[in-house]
Amino acid sequence: MRASIFLFSFLAMVVVYQPRPADADAGRLALVQADGSLRIGNRTVRLYGIHIPVTDRSCTTRLRPTRCGSRAALDLDSRLQGFVYCRFLGRNSDGSHNAFCEADCNTAAGRCREDLGARLISQGWAVAAPGAPFDYVVREKVARKHGRGIWGFQADSVIFR
Repeated sequence: MRASIFLFSFLAMVVVYQPRPADADAGRLALVQADGSLRIGNRTVRLYGIHIPVTDRSCTTRLRPTRCGSRAALDLDSRLQGFVYCRFLGRNSDGSHNAFCEADCNTAAGRCREDLGARLISQGWAVAAPGAPFDYVVREKVARKHGRGIWGFQADSVIFR
């Protein structure tokens, strides 16, 4: 009887306690860089599974100051309203880190977390990289079909007279 109680307690403890990898799910403040990468502490973080094509053409204006950067960077900057939660997957040859990152979001149903890579693909500002999750590939096809982001009308290539 004692052995079964001990075994049950041990199994319950194993199920409840799931160690997390270092830095996983640690909420941190992030700054969006012009290329769409994130600066978290002293790390440059690239969102895993996506490729951000260059979409900015010019950032000059005489009328007012403007935020320069890729469309993806501008979209990310508008979404980050709190902490970013990243699961780091490894380092790149340039010293940057690959990670799946989520950001806090508010909905009518309450608080949630939004996958930043999935959002950029859904909005059409990024494409699924080779080896990306299947969900990303599907989101890219939907964005392309609906003409979102880079798949749609390129307003900044039109000259208005």
